[in-house]
Amino acid sequence: MTPTTLMSGEDFRGLGAPDLVYVREIRAADVMDQVAATTTRGLSIDPEAILYAVHGADGERLAVMMDRESAFAAALAHALEPVSVH
Repeated sequence: MTPTTLMSGEDFRGLGAPDLVYVREIRAADVMDQVAATTTRGLSIDPEAILYAVHGADGERLAVMMDRESAFAAALAHALEPVSVH
């Protein structure tokens, strides 16, 4: 059976896990064009490098970190419950 209703970000936030975040691998190139040039001044990252994004339950990207451990540590430091997504 295929669901006929799309869930909004607000719907996902309301599922009862507001502190749950997920961490997943992303390519640097996938986010580099979304970051202001002034933010990355002096920072050199290979566009093919693997970074780790922290997302809220609604899919909003909250942070991007250089390694998985930092992504989990950042989530925990903000009283969030991180889980891995493959």
